[in-house]
Amino acid sequence: MTLNNLIVNITTYDIIGNTEKDITGIQIDSRQITKGNLFIAVKGTQTDGHAYIDAAIQNGATAVVCEQLPPALKQDITYIRIPDTESATGKLATKFYGDPTEKLELIGVTGTNGKTTIATLLYNMFRKMGYKTGLLSTVCNYIDGEAIPTEHTTPDPITLNSLLGRMADEGCKYVFMEVSSHSIAQQRISGLKFAGGIFTNITRDHLDYHKTFENYLKTKKAFFDELPKNAFALTNADDKNGMVMVQNTKAHIATYSLKTLGDFKGKVLEDGLEGMLMEINNREVNVQFIGRFNAYNLLAVYGTACLLGKDPEDILLILSTLRPVSGRFDTIRSPKGYTAIVDYAHTPDALTNVLNAIHEVRKGNGQIITVVGAGGNRDKGKRPLMAQEAVRQSDRVIITSDNPRFEEPQSIIDDMLSGLKKADLSKVISIIDRKEAIRTACLLAHSGDVILIAGKGHENYQEIKGVKHHFDDKEILKAIFDNEQ
Repeated sequence: MTLNNLIVNITTYDIIGNTEKDITGIQIDSRQITKGNLFIAVKGTQTDGHAYIDAAIQNGATAVVCEQLPPALKQDITYIRIPDTESATGKLATKFYGDPTEKLELIGVTGTNGKTTIATLLYNMFRKMGYKTGLLSTVCNYIDGEAIPTEHTTPDPITLNSLLGRMADEGCKYVFMEVSSHSIAQQRISGLKFAGGIFTNITRDHLDYHKTFENYLKTKKAFFDELPKNAFALTNADDKNGMVMVQNTKAHIATYSLKTLGDFKGKVLEDGLEGMLMEINNREVNVQFIGRFNAYNLLAVYGTACLLGKDPEDILLILSTLRPVSGRFDTIRSPKGYTAIVDYAHTPDALTNVLNAIHEVRKGNGQIITVVGAGGNRDKGKRPLMAQEAVRQSDRVIITSDNPRFEEPQSIIDDMLSGLKKADLSKVISIIDRKEAIRTACLLAHSGDVILIAGKGHENYQEIKGVKHHFDDKEILKAIFDNEQ
């Protein structure tokens, strides 16, 4: 694509050099530049891309988009100065990859909890309906059946548009995507056209980045504000901010609810450790999911499929066959007769939801033993809240490491313990080594007990001092259970 065509929809201040040259690729990382590429200098949260313009040119960049021109301009390089490179990156990437969302039905899922489950279940459902389908999620990206590993909930705009371009080229009709608050704030989804948006719920999270809950809420709401009028906005009517999210949207508004009137109304009729019997819009369906938080997730899936024009009977039939997502209320039975649950719950509200679900389905007088930690270099304010919630709803609590990143694990544990009263400490122990913490929970458990291992879910690593070490909660449990036989 010629540079002229690429920048046609971008506001420019200065253009210095030839714009008729062919551009072979676009990058925001100078290390990824190859010959003939366009380099976009973005001021990121960690580094400023303007410091790497020379490095990008040395690696083969023939054009640069920037907010400030470098002091010395190089011959044969085209410089384009614009007001905001962060917001332009998505638009440039969309243009370069042929406007992929014009050819796809892209549905975004946003909220604090439930994004991965809803997006993944929709992906699985639409594949079962016979459609070629894409998924962009925390766990993994998929182009129909092909897995593409992921490192972020929402990739950078260039990676994102490259993936969407491949999905369009390979004939995908629908794409379901987790939309994180970071991706909205950093305009990673700029230039994409959404056919629909789903709001799950909103509680405290990412305040290390957004600073206040109000900022976090406004960021999520901005996604719905930008939806076009031919899209739909499906919101959780039971969340106190559910209608706030859609109050300024141009999209068609629809609601789902377990408690009040809604377009998609649900009720849990029976539940147990094997699943639930639900009523959805006056039809009964058995599902392989546990807990009211999952009832909300399933209602969002059902509602989205209906809004995309699918037959309600077909939707319910497939809903009954779907299984939980890896690391989300993942249940394993011990040979000794207790149950272990691995879950990604890493916010106070998510922990509340999972523990509530365990209480709802627990049989008899079995103990609940919770193993929980908190991530390093993230919102410190939620650490004592996590400990308080674990203690409130558990018989025994083991506080341990999650991903300490660059913090000392003991200082994170101390932050968690600071939220507890003296009386609470009698049922709490702290063990820095997560593997040892899981092993201790298993030693404490008896037949009928439930162990919750919270915080990491699907993750198969532990990040310590910037290094990712292989670590999988489920693998460790299975090894312990093998020795119990």
